[in-house]
Amino acid sequence: MPPRRPGRIAAYGLMIGASVLWVVPLLFALYISFRPYSETSQYGYVSLPHHLTLSNYIDAWTQADLPRFFINSVEITVPAVILTLFLASMVAFVVVRVDIKINVALLLVFTAGNLLPQQVIITPLYRLYLLIPLPGFISSSGLLYDSIAGLIVINVAFQTGFCVFVLSNYMRTIPGEMYEAAQVDGASMWSRYWRLTMPLCRPALAALATLLTTWIYNDFFWAITLMVTGSKRPITSALANLQGQFISNQNLIAAAAVMAAIPTLVVYVLLQKQFIAGLTLGATKG
Repeated sequence: MPPRRPGRIAAYGLMIGASVLWVVPLLFALYISFRPYSETSQYGYVSLPHHLTLSNYIDAWTQADLPRFFINSVEITVPAVILTLFLASMVAFVVVRVDIKINVALLLVFTAGNLLPQQVIITPLYRLYLLIPLPGFISSSGLLYDSIAGLIVINVAFQTGFCVFVLSNYMRTIPGEMYEAAQVDGASMWSRYWRLTMPLCRPALAALATLLTTWIYNDFFWAITLMVTGSKRPITSALANLQGQFISNQNLIAAAAVMAAIPTLVVYVLLQKQFIAGLTLGATKG
């Protein structure tokens, strides 16, 4: 039975309203980034422009030293995303395809980790990071604290639970007969995981990779609390460096924020088809 017309109109209205609320701030930030600070300070931010300029982008690129912070973010995000997906896929495979008594408990433990607020564990985590030594070629500080490796570890730890939950649900949709046939043919546990399961999980992995890239790349809390050296911090802290003590150039910050958002947009465009397929995995299953 098709849905009633008023309900459909209400659904469309809700989606349009949500889209407007989501897009308008982004467009407003883009608009501000092209306006000179002197003009907005005189006429206000909500006013027609007299002229537009790229000077804010040039100043933000040089004053905030964005290239170095971009590299820092890449060094944190790429390994964290790869490690998270690799570890989560192995745990999900064990939970779904290996018959052991602790399967449900294992899934609950990884899922419960996502319910723990970051602020709750920051004090013991901070002390723990100060006690764990690392070789000098990994961390210049000699500790897990104030190191890129430390940020990778904590992001992997916090994101693995969600990925295990998503991947385990998707792996359950793969017919069990395929694994039985592979086992009869003599395929090892690793072959069933790597050569059979992982290729079939590409849509889910691509969707998770897009989300993880956005979450880890945009992280600010861990970078500001577990790292003290400003030159090692990711791009989010570079935006904070543009904030003045007594006065703030919001046009400059908007330009830097737009440039900082470009990598995540590129990732989404490259993985767009897989991302949409991953979001609609169970939409047509009865």
